Amino acid sequence: MSGDEWIELTIRVRAARPTALPEAFAAAAAYGAHLTRDELRSAGTADPADVSSVEAFLRSAGLEVVDASPAERRIVAAGPSAAVGAAFGVELRRFRLGSSEVRGRVGPILVPATLADVIEGVFGLDDRPQANAHFRVYEGPLEDQPGRAWPATAPVARSFSPPEIARLYDFLTDADGSGQAIALIELGGGYRSGDLAAWFSGLGISQPDVRAVLVDGGRNAPGSPTGADGEVMLDIEVAGSVAPGARVVVYFAPNTDRGFLDAITRAIHDTENRPSVISISWGGPESAWTDQAMKAMDQAFAEAALIGLTVTCASGDNGSDDRVGDGRAHADFPASSPNVLACGGTRIKASAATLDDEVAWNDGPSGGSTGGGVSDVFDRPAWQATAGIPASANPGQRVGRGLPDVAGDASPASGYAVRVDGESLVFGGTSAVAPLNAGLVACLNQRLGRPVGFLNPVLYGPARGSVRDITSGSNGAYAAGPGWDACTGLGRIDGRQLLAALEAAPGAPRPSS
Repeated sequence: MSGDEWIELTIRVRAARPTALPEAFAAAAAYGAHLTRDELRSAGTADPADVSSVEAFLRSAGLEVVDASPAERRIVAAGPSAAVGAAFGVELRRFRLGSSEVRGRVGPILVPATLADVIEGVFGLDDRPQANAHFRVYEGPLEDQPGRAWPATAPVARSFSPPEIARLYDFLTDADGSGQAIALIELGGGYRSGDLAAWFSGLGISQPDVRAVLVDGGRNAPGSPTGADGEVMLDIEVAGSVAPGARVVVYFAPNTDRGFLDAITRAIHDTENRPSVISISWGGPESAWTDQAMKAMDQAFAEAALIGLTVTCASGDNGSDDRVGDGRAHADFPASSPNVLACGGTRIKASAATLDDEVAWNDGPSGGSTGGGVSDVFDRPAWQATAGIPASANPGQRVGRGLPDVAGDASPASGYAVRVDGESLVFGGTSAVAPLNAGLVACLNQRLGRPVGFLNPVLYGPARGSVRDITSGSNGAYAAGPGWDACTGLGRIDGRQLLAALEAAPGAPRPSS
């Protein structure tokens, strides 16, 4: 590639005091013993001496220091590609990816030995698309699946509005998320204000305050209804109609590992909008990520838990294979992080206001199926120790973090009626389950007067009775059954029961930072 092409990078620096989420803190965090954002910035900040050392290295390599945030442990640098490649010992090239050209590196990333323990990640050398949007458009009858609870070939009996799903799941009809902010991470596409106004008006719901935050050159750029716009609008319409009193903040970033990480970090440290829950409907198989990217994002999610910020993640729409096609089972990241609430998918059958049946979502190859499995990267967390997480279906039968944690309606055949780019469509996918549960969290936070924070320890512990088990269906390598399974996790949340469990939970002592 041309040596003078301008490249911008994010360098992540170590924390002066590590802020990884200790297991002892996890249970306390679920009961409201959280740090403030200011306390997090103090506890997790980078050492100014480390930042100065990295800045000196960057300038000596002919790069500009564009920005530095010790609180976010982030330094932004920029320069011509020749200088960038020389600084980190890599060769930068252009590659053909389908019909597009992307930038990639050849060789491992190198840093000076004196900074080997200081620099935890260098992001932006590679600009290939990192993640997939986990939504599906309903396109008609689906393949029949043996053993289904009802014929999969039946067309959609009816689509559902997100508030209808919320009522079927006994979410909080007397709360609207007022005083809360829901963060949505989006790696492409955009929304049109006219579409939002028409859709919310059609439901008779006041449109929430929706605003965009642009990260790393990301844009609110609507284009195609079945492209990334579908993800953006699905997220806004689901979360915004379940919690219409909440502010919905959409963080737009490029679909790269750098953009993804920076958007998450921006939302966590956003002292203006102060989101109390983050919904992420993008991801990809763990095998498609670098170790440095997964480590940095997992650390960011641990920091979110420290301040009581719940993170909900879609677990994928392509079954246990996660669209890899190598005959092995693959967990989807970031849902496989042990510091997020991983959201799987079901297919529901309902009449009027009654939920008649619910099974693990598997509508065949063209209709999609819920992601889930056992992580090849992250160990099984303590709060899953008694959940009955099976060994991985892969050779070696590794015991790791099991996902999803919970599930909800995701089949396009029992999908969500949405409006995208002037069109009325029916969408499914675990992309809908993450914002659905994010809306519930906003309402729980409002009712409790405090953030519920990292929910996993309480869901696997004292609030387990608030999750309704799903015992039928499969996603390929794993089958649903009594108790936790790698299709639907613990099951789907009963909102009213979860509120009661959280209200009854004893307060925990405030942990030291």
